[in-house]
Amino acid sequence: MRLFWIAVAAAAAMLAGPASGQQWPARNVKLIVPYPAGGNVDSAARIIADKLQERLGQPFIIENKAGAGGMIAGEAFAKSPNDGYTLFVGANGPVLFATEINKRDAYSWKRDFLPISTISMTPLVLEVHPSVQAQNLKEFLDLAKREPGKLTMASPGPGTTNHLLSELMQSTLGLQWVTAHYRGNAPATNDLLGGQVQFAFDQLSVSLQYIKTGLFRALAVTSPHRLKALPDVPTFAELGYKDFDAQTFTGVFAAAGTPAPIVDKLHEALVAILKDPGVVDKFDKLGAEAVPMTPAEFTAYLEREDAKWIPIVRKANIRAD
Repeated sequence: MRLFWIAVAAAAAMLAGPASGQQWPARNVKLIVPYPAGGNVDSAARIIADKLQERLGQPFIIENKAGAGGMIAGEAFAKSPNDGYTLFVGANGPVLFATEINKRDAYSWKRDFLPISTISMTPLVLEVHPSVQAQNLKEFLDLAKREPGKLTMASPGPGTTNHLLSELMQSTLGLQWVTAHYRGNAPATNDLLGGQVQFAFDQLSVSLQYIKTGLFRALAVTSPHRLKALPDVPTFAELGYKDFDAQTFTGVFAAAGTPAPIVDKLHEALVAILKDPGVVDKFDKLGAEAVPMTPAEFTAYLEREDAKWIPIVRKANIRAD
């Protein structure tokens, strides 16, 4: 009789896995965000959290875990159960670069994260202070070549996409300028406004208001196509610099090993949300583009970004402060 009940229990356990996946979510879902409230990634997370709650019927609660370039959040997420009740809303730095520049194998997106979908793509814009004698990209590059080390670039921190694009341009084009690292976009932007530094590669969501009012001059954008918000500003690619396509992604990850029914249900919900005109408009206002991907497409995208940027990190010997 005892063996009979053991067999029944085992059969019930086998059935419970897929069933629980189909019933997900049955309670609150936590979204770990590796930055403080108010930034690009946090804003993206809050947009989708509200809509996920509407579609799936359970609260999706934001937990901001800032610090160490996103590693605190990434490490915490890597230790979470793979039951779909803890998700990660990450970006380039925490997902791809943080462990490399900190030289700590605390987690790996390839080992510990399961990519579900991108949420948005935010291009960078090369912008200069009005005092810089360059009206377009050619004049800027000529100035940098003519006076190496004279220009100073405002970076929101070592290992950010902004910083890596700067290193890639210097290495590829044989240029040299000074890099001033700040703790985030806000202080970097303030010094560019004041003219203490001459230029930046900045997220459009941060700089658009200053470009529109003439406080910054936009020379080129890193997106594959011209932006609706800046239709007169050319892309690097159309100016002949195709290697400088660089965007900040935000994306949703589950823990590795999360059951397929949960992954499928979450992905289906995200795709529907990111095609909602109201959501598209919210991202437009952030200077970003709502972009869903399949898990396979997202994984392939991350592989390409790894192959492109990690060699830059190593060649420039980029280390965390």
